[in-house]
Amino acid sequence: MAHLISLKTFTDKRGNLTVIEKSIPFEIKRIFYIYGVDDSVRGGHRHHKTIQAAICLQGSCVIENNNGVKEEKFLLDSPDKCLIIEPKDWHEMMNFSKDAILMVLASEYFDSADYIREKYQ
Repeated sequence: MAHLISLKTFTDKRGNLTVIEKSIPFEIKRIFYIYGVDDSVRGGHRHHKTIQAAICLQGSCVIENNNGVKEEKFLLDSPDKCLIIEPKDWHEMMNFSKDAILMVLASEYFDSADYIREKYQ
């Protein structure tokens, strides 16, 4: 099931520095980010193999998740929150703030055959 982890953040009078090191539970093979989203829903799939880590670098968004047993909503509203999305997790990303930038780290390179687009019943 998808779950949140906290990324190590160092804060002082100069600002914040968040580190993505030894905290993501997979080797990162792909990085992409989503921004400039209107009121559309993004995602709408799960995977055969790919594990993902979603971090809203700026603004906020909601990720709805369903692993076939449990449905859950996650608010990503801070760049030190990271949502780990397992391959079996059907996920949809929505309610993007106007300034939202959602970065996603993936365990696999893009492969259209890895996508499962049918929702759980």
